[in-house]
Amino acid sequence: ETKKIGDTAQDYGISMALHMSAMPVAQMASVHCAAATENFIALEHHHVDVPWWDDLVSGLPKPAVQDGFMTVPDAPGLGIELNEEAIREHTSEKDPGYFEPTDEWNELRSHDRLWS
Repeated sequence: ETKKIGDTAQDYGISMALHMSAMPVAQMASVHCAAATENFIALEHHHVDVPWWDDLVSGLPKPAVQDGFMTVPDAPGLGIELNEEAIREHTSEKDPGYFEPTDEWNELRSHDRLWS
């Protein structure tokens, strides 16, 4: 969908930028989307605020952002491998699971969710 939005924006002469405040899997999905979107201009990120962000995966240079750019990996998939040991080390005791069962997303509207 993000790629479709970018392509539609391009049809109207509008550039595309993504806001990114996430961990490496989402970041690399956005990097691949950016590389495939002709009118892409910027990928905002906040991982420089998390000193161990680069440790959560392998397959990226360290630091992941060099001279203002991220390299698009040419390995299969997103081009990264999860470092599950590092993920466990930085998982909060308040939220111990990766993808624990939740009814959080079962509501039709976002304002019906607990966190909204």
